[in-house]
Amino acid sequence: MRDADVVLPTGMTELSPELKAYLDESNVYAVVATIGKNGQPHQTVVWIKRDGDDLLYSTTVSRAQAKNLVRDPRISVLVNPPDRPFLYAEIVGTATLTPDPERALPNELSLRYTGLPYAEFNPASVNDADRVIVRITPDRVLGRL
Repeated sequence: MRDADVVLPTGMTELSPELKAYLDESNVYAVVATIGKNGQPHQTVVWIKRDGDDLLYSTTVSRAQAKNLVRDPRISVLVNPPDRPFLYAEIVGTATLTPDPERALPNELSLRYTGLPYAEFNPASVNDADRVIVRITPDRVLGRL
């Protein structure tokens, strides 16, 4: 570990004020990692938002990440500003999945990230499987952000 790394104490479950501001004020893409059925990591880039110290993103029940989380709710999220490559936050936690039949979260995130309603941004989404909201509750927060 480099001296410049700041690792929050084990058990730290709160997002730093700087990380909260970054999540709230930018259109950050996050990388989420789940555990595949063969035990290997599965990573996906997602749009993300903050709700208190929890993080939320949307997926469909047919995707590997959702299936992985039903089987094993452990998850890791990496936030890494593209203009500051050595600054990052890793949020390790537990995911819960909630049905989103109205597709409210992908629409909210699409408006934020693209300026368009989700159905307009991604017309093929009318064929999507049922959508779920993935809520990530941190067990540990590490990094320099």
